[in-house]
Amino acid sequence: MLEEFKKFAMRGNVVDLAVGVIIGAAFGSIVTSLVADIIMPIVGAVTGGLDFSNYFMALSKSVTAFSLADAKKQGAVLAWGNFLTIVINFLIIAWVLFMVIRGLNRLIKKEADQPAKPAEPPRQEVLLQEIRDILAKKLAA
Repeated sequence: MLEEFKKFAMRGNVVDLAVGVIIGAAFGSIVTSLVADIIMPIVGAVTGGLDFSNYFMALSKSVTAFSLADAKKQGAVLAWGNFLTIVINFLIIAWVLFMVIRGLNRLIKKEADQPAKPAEPPRQEVLLQEIRDILAKKLAA
């Protein structure tokens, strides 16, 4: 059973998937930072200080706070601004992945379109050709 599990775990697809998940998580952190630290502040500056992450709708009358963190402590809130930020984050991740995959596909297509370099003949053939050429020179002389 352990041997069977080892075969399953070391199969190429499983290892590739594990690497993809790890790189995807790291890439997700980069894009999250890109959205939170670069894109959303620009959107906020363009829209006059708009910060989606703090927008919410109180679902309880006991919620009187103006920040999302404080409002969550007071009661139930619908954090639609945070949701909107996550949707924007997702769209950016999807767009960047689309562009990366598109670029990779173009590279792969370029490589496939290039004619393959003919394989060098085996060493035996090269030696036979040299012998043939030497014999032809001796017969011609």
